[in-house]
Amino acid sequence: MQPSRKIIHIDMDAFYASVEQRDDPALRGRPVAVGSAQARGVVAAASYEARRFGVRSAMPSSTALRRCPELVFVWPRFDVYRAVSNQIRAILLDYTDLVEPLSLDEAYLDVSEDRLELGSARATAAEIRARIRADTGLTASAGVSYNKFIAKLASDQNKPDGLCVIPPHKGPEFVASLPVSRFHGVGPVTAAKMERLGIRTGADLRACDLAFLQQHFRSSADYLYGAARGEDQRPVRPDRPLKSVGAERTFDTDLKAAAELREALERVADAAWARIERHGARGRTLTLKLRYADFRTITRARTLPSAFESRTGFGNEGWALLSALLPPEQGVRLLGLTLSGLGEREEAELQPPLPLAL
Repeated sequence: MQPSRKIIHIDMDAFYASVEQRDDPALRGRPVAVGSAQARGVVAAASYEARRFGVRSAMPSSTALRRCPELVFVWPRFDVYRAVSNQIRAILLDYTDLVEPLSLDEAYLDVSEDRLELGSARATAAEIRARIRADTGLTASAGVSYNKFIAKLASDQNKPDGLCVIPPHKGPEFVASLPVSRFHGVGPVTAAKMERLGIRTGADLRACDLAFLQQHFRSSADYLYGAARGEDQRPVRPDRPLKSVGAERTFDTDLKAAAELREALERVADAAWARIERHGARGRTLTLKLRYADFRTITRARTLPSAFESRTGFGNEGWALLSALLPPEQGVRLLGLTLSGLGEREEAELQPPLPLAL
């Protein structure tokens, strides 16, 4: 049996919006959305004041404004977010070399080796959160557990500005108590399918045998089987290379008109580009994914001589790929855009920054 790891998941609280509120006192206490207020705009991030109205990231701006008429939109400053993210990364590297960034605002740490002799993973997480607050003026939530899956769930448990520790003997019980929609990798479509199968909680999922999961969830079956039992053997991988990043949307009704498809693709491009910026990714290959009403799925890709530099160019190339498939053979139920060929990110972005002095 493998020795138990000590894993911390650090997740900044409403990162983009919190940076904006930190830098502009007039925004503090107000519902803030980072993104564009234009008709086809999308929310990249929302403050907790905005979230109380149901405003969420990747939501169309028009929907967000209907839910919260007092919402203040702020144009994103990704250069600032990256600089703050590097500052936070430097803090994390003081405690371990095993830091795996997931995006600008979250990361895993393996602190099984107590480098600074703080006595426990809980104490390490508490000190990291205190340093982030002192050095950046921002709050972070932390989950501490024996694997990545539960640490990530735990970091969301007491948000914002919270700390949650799940020791090994409490892991399966903790997982069993949660709705499966909280599980990493279970998106809205999978959650709806589970609902139809009577799977609502981790306990429901644990009651399913592996053969049943393989029948209904195919390649995800092994992951779901282990997750329902609080098991996850994935190690923390420092500077894990990002292979692709993008977004896709399944529509409530199948689309066929060119104008409807163009509008839908624009929203997908907005969501995908927000994630691309969030990861600081640069790549040359754009892939369009299209799923027809009969669930037949096709992809089309285009590789440019140099990396995409703007949302406009990204969206235009996506539309060019989709236009070649119009008029569609039948209604379209899903569209997706993915950026890959990410090896061209600037070398500086791939190198961890030097630790800050204590």
